[in-house]
Amino acid sequence: MAAAGITSKGSAEATAQMPGEPGQSGASTAAPAGVAEQPDELQEPADSGRLTQEQAEHRMQETVEAAERVAERTGKLGQPGRPLNKRSPFFIGMAAAAGVAVTYGLAELIIRARGVLILIGLALFIAAGLDPLVSWLTRRRVPRWAAVIMILLAAAGIGAAFTAAAIPPLSAQVAALAQHLPGYLHALQNHNSELGKLNTKFHVQKDLTNLIHTKGITLIGGVLGAGELVLSAAGSVLVVAVLTIYFLAGMPRIKLFAYRLAPHSRRTRVILIGDEIFAKIGGFLLGNLLTSAVAGIGTYIWMLIFGIPYPILLALLVALLDLVPVIGSTIGGAIVTLVALTVSPAVAVASAGYYVAYRLAEDYLLVPRVMGRAVQIPGVISILALLVGGALMGIIGALVAIPAAAAVRLLLHEVAFRRLDVS
Repeated sequence: MAAAGITSKGSAEATAQMPGEPGQSGASTAAPAGVAEQPDELQEPADSGRLTQEQAEHRMQETVEAAERVAERTGKLGQPGRPLNKRSPFFIGMAAAAGVAVTYGLAELIIRARGVLILIGLALFIAAGLDPLVSWLTRRRVPRWAAVIMILLAAAGIGAAFTAAAIPPLSAQVAALAQHLPGYLHALQNHNSELGKLNTKFHVQKDLTNLIHTKGITLIGGVLGAGELVLSAAGSVLVVAVLTIYFLAGMPRIKLFAYRLAPHSRRTRVILIGDEIFAKIGGFLLGNLLTSAVAGIGTYIWMLIFGIPYPILLALLVALLDLVPVIGSTIGGAIVTLVALTVSPAVAVASAGYYVAYRLAEDYLLVPRVMGRAVQIPGVISILALLVGGALMGIIGALVAIPAAAAVRLLLHEVAFRRLDVS
């Protein structure tokens, strides 16, 4: 009996120690430091295994209050939680799906915004090309905003000169056409005149009348489409001009932002390579402007000597076309040669010979001296870059093809070839 009593007493004491660890006092059942004890009403029901709506809201409120206390005590956002298990099949699948979705979205965005991105890239290219000139002015203690305004005023002056040279000849030609149009119509009906004989032989007047009656709506639509194209081109020029101003004013910040995207361990080399690329773009654009000025001045002097009409207008046109490397001055020379036919065939032949000689002098004397150090790419690579750039983006692609090829060549020599040589 005594043994039974002792056993019962030991069982009762063991039962009293059940909440704690074996062999420890009941005080060990207290919650660890830093962990708040949950009220009885927040304990999960033993029968259901989940919280009621009221208990969940109460627990959420306590979590919010705990976050507020942490923010007041530390002034920070607390410690990050345990990282996700990146080896989980669910995480791998979600990451792959997200990567595919982001890639598809970016590709779709680039395709839909291709026109706008081309304008942005052209504005950034022009700003990068003019930045060395602005930097040269700032080194002469000219404020950057004043340097940008000076560059813009010079560009506006060139545009105003082209417009002033183009409007008078165009208006004069339109007025002359309106004045002589009744005479042309009368000559078409006169069978003894040259135009009348051509009309009788080829039925010019009849074909024009049928064309106006049958396809008048189509012709009107073509005229409206041409007007829409002109307005779209004017809007694009305005957008490029505005973006160029902003990019040129903020070019130092744009460079720093682009360089900051590189890892810190490689940032120094990225800055050096990036500055070299910007220098090549600037050297190409400034050298191209110089060669275009030479082409325009030479055209103006040549046309004055031989009395070819519209010398200022055609000289500015040749200078603008010469901005497109390799083929620009050739197209300008062909236009001047056609206009020279109005003087005499001999003057036209002489003009064609002049532009052939200038093309050779520009390719082998002027361009190597002006842009040889800045670009440093072979002539074959220049032609291939022009063909590819023109096929991808038209005239804009041809304009930026050579500096883009120079940048690619620099990256190949400084990055790719070095790694391949030691691999």
